[in-house]
Amino acid sequence: MFRAVIRAAAVAFGITAGAVSAETPFIVVQSTTSTQNSGLLEHILPWFEAESGIDVRVVAVGTGQAIRNAINGDGDVLLVHSKPAEEKFVADGWGVERKDLMYNDFVLVGPNSDPAGIRGGTDILAALTEIAEVEAPFVSRGDDSGTHKAEMGHWSDAGVDPTGASGTWYRETGSGMGATLSVASGMDAYTLTDRATWLSFGNRGNLEVLVEGDPRLFNQYGVILVNPEKHQHVREASGQRFIDWLTGPDGQEAIASFRLEGQQVFFPNAQ
Repeated sequence: MFRAVIRAAAVAFGITAGAVSAETPFIVVQSTTSTQNSGLLEHILPWFEAESGIDVRVVAVGTGQAIRNAINGDGDVLLVHSKPAEEKFVADGWGVERKDLMYNDFVLVGPNSDPAGIRGGTDILAALTEIAEVEAPFVSRGDDSGTHKAEMGHWSDAGVDPTGASGTWYRETGSGMGATLSVASGMDAYTLTDRATWLSFGNRGNLEVLVEGDPRLFNQYGVILVNPEKHQHVREASGQRFIDWLTGPDGQEAIASFRLEGQQVFFPNAQ
């Protein structure tokens, strides 16, 4: 925050942005939208920035886009939530090492009228099967995000291919979680969301949590340093310092202290 004030003052006095940034080390983090939209990063980053003097600049997009951005060299650290895709990123040489960071869970939300009759369920596959059978409106992110990847995995495990119904009862927004929740609220439709974004979402309308507690809804986050051997401009030392902080005692404590509606929504589990 203090450095942001200095940058604003510098602009006011005609000092170039380059001159200011030259004095302020920074890293670029390609991150999933849930860590940004929930307010988690706004909560924890000032702790790291005050301790390290390193400015953290966040690009918040879906996991698939964040990975593509990192592959293109548009970032120093990757913080996303699709473990198979993260492991492939490292195996293909784009990342140095993947580390578990924290977890939360997904929930299935839908209208309080609940046309599929799934309220109170704890089986995500049974719930999706019921939704498909009655062709109740369902809104998908459809954006290759971590949430979208998880959703499609659950449809596949349920033996249902909803994409054949695209444009009818199954709608794909191609947008982030907040926008997708807004569409679902406007349509009185079901959707899958991470709990943190749901708790921070204000325009719920008739939506409520209908299915939760299935172990298959577990949502693991990982953090990876972009491989400097692939992109020489990667800020290796600063990026690794951020990862070490996140996965160390101070970062894990900061993550655990974040609350929404009085609830802890991210649970640190770095090894």
